[in-house]
Amino acid sequence: MRQNIGDRIRDAREACGVHQAALASKLHITPRTIQRWEKGEQIPDADKILKIAHLTHVQSQWLLTGDGAMYAPEGHDGEPQSEVNLQRVGLMKVPLLASVPGGQPALIFHPDFVERYVVIDDVKDPSAIGLVVRGQSMAPKLEEGDIIIVSPKRESRNGDICVVRVGDEDTVKRIKFEDQFIHLIPLNRDFEPMVVHRKDVSFIWKVVRVIKEL
Repeated sequence: MRQNIGDRIRDAREACGVHQAALASKLHITPRTIQRWEKGEQIPDADKILKIAHLTHVQSQWLLTGDGAMYAPEGHDGEPQSEVNLQRVGLMKVPLLASVPGGQPALIFHPDFVERYVVIDDVKDPSAIGLVVRGQSMAPKLEEGDIIIVSPKRESRNGDICVVRVGDEDTVKRIKFEDQFIHLIPLNRDFEPMVVHRKDVSFIWKVVRVIKEL
């Protein structure tokens, strides 16, 4: 059995006789993205994996992990995308909130405002949330429009990329702890690093997943 998810996407697509362009059209992406997935250059987010499974009539658990049968038993049409079924294949729904700046700090996002939900592989934190990156200070790793999944429960360490709330403003940066101070370091050299005092920081939430804007 092939272990690479790109191979399984190709197997599923070819088994149902769908060309890359046709599948791309149904997923509202470019054929080049399909090519990258099948070559193993990129990995689709979990929401796209579920859609591919539905469109090619394969089981999502097989497509995601390679475990189990490629197709559901005869007479079984598969399962709806319920919370329980997502858990069975190691997925979870995460609320997507307002954007977080990847440039200068900006006004805080409102945790009660959910724009929509995204489906990701399970990060083992029910309090995880998704945020849309705005700005280019973390390019090329994080670019405008990318979705980051942050975990309030994961421990943040030196070198981690985190969403940091400083006073009434939020930003996403690589962090470095130094005594009573925290360095907020952009990856884009066109931006200057910042140093803030720990007492001014409300929270530091670790980025645990990135969904690239394709």
